[in-house]
Amino acid sequence: MASSTSSMIRFFIAISLIQISASRMLSEFVQDQTQLKYHNGVLLSGKISVNLIWYGKFKPSQKAIVSDFINSLSYSRPQVGEPSVSTWWKGTEKYYKLSSKKKSTPLFLNLGKQILDENYSLGKSLTNKQILQLASKGEQKNAINVVLTASDVTVDGFCMSRCGTHGSGSAVRRGEAKGKNYKFAYIWVGNSETQCPGHCAWPFHQPLYGPQSPPLIAPNGDVGIDGMIINLASLLAGTATNPFGNGYFQGPAEAPLEAASACTGVYGKGAYPGYAGELLTDSVTGGSYNANGANGRKYLLPALYDPSTSACSTLV
Repeated sequence: MASSTSSMIRFFIAISLIQISASRMLSEFVQDQTQLKYHNGVLLSGKISVNLIWYGKFKPSQKAIVSDFINSLSYSRPQVGEPSVSTWWKGTEKYYKLSSKKKSTPLFLNLGKQILDENYSLGKSLTNKQILQLASKGEQKNAINVVLTASDVTVDGFCMSRCGTHGSGSAVRRGEAKGKNYKFAYIWVGNSETQCPGHCAWPFHQPLYGPQSPPLIAPNGDVGIDGMIINLASLLAGTATNPFGNGYFQGPAEAPLEAASACTGVYGKGAYPGYAGELLTDSVTGGSYNANGANGRKYLLPALYDPSTSACSTLV
C-alpha cells in the first residue's frame, strides 16, 4: 500500500506525499542520480470515475473545492496563456508514451459519485483496514475511490508518518465465475487542519522543522482543504502511473518514489528546502497558486517528475 509520509527531518519540509519513509532522499538527489523505472505493470487507462467518499463532517464549500479540482483535471476551457490543472495533469501522459503499453486507451478522469458518511459509521479512529472498507463503498469498476476524512478523524500513521495513501483492493466481478477477482484503485487523504497543518498542509502553515518562512495564503481560503488538494493531486498522479505497485517508481515497492513524490516540496521555479518556489498570487485574496481550475478556482499543485528529462517539471 502506498502512503504519504514525512520528509521533514531530511528535507526540512512538512509535506505529505506517497509511500515515502522519513529518510526519503532529496528530490534534487533523485533528479541527479536516477530515473523512475517502469516495472511493466498496468497503468490506469480509459474513462475512470473518481468517486469521493466523505467521512465525517465537511462544509458544502469544502466539498465544492475538491469536486471542482477533480472536474478541473479534464477541463477543456482553461484561460489562454495561463497554467491550468488540466495542463498539469497532462504531465502524466509522458509515462504512458514511454511504457510498453503504448496501445492502451488514454486516461480520462471524471467526477463520479459522492458518498456521505457524516455520522462516523466506523468511529473517529480508523485503521488501514477500515480505510479500505470505506473505499469499497464506491463503484469498483473503472474507478478510483477517494476516501476523505474530516479534521476530527484520526487514521493509523496520520500526521506521524503520512498524510494520505494510495493502494488497491480486490473485488469480485458480478456475473463472473466464482473466485474471479480483479483489483480496484483507491486513495485516502486526511484533513490536517487541526491535527498537523505544519506537516500536511505546508506551505499554508508554518513547518514543524526547518526554515520558518511565513506561510503562504491558501488559494481557496481553507488551509486544511487546500492542503488536502496538494496531497490528493500527488496521490492521483501516483495512482495513474503506479496503480498496483508495478508501474513507474524508484526504490522499494513498499516505499517507492513516484511521479509527484519524487519532487517533494517543489511547486514553482527556484524551489529549495523550505521555499515552495516562485508562485502566482491572487490579486484579490493574496492566495498563492500555480494552476487555474474550473469555476474560477485556483490551486497549488506539486511538480511532476518528467521521465523524459529526469527533472521536476513545474507549471510556473
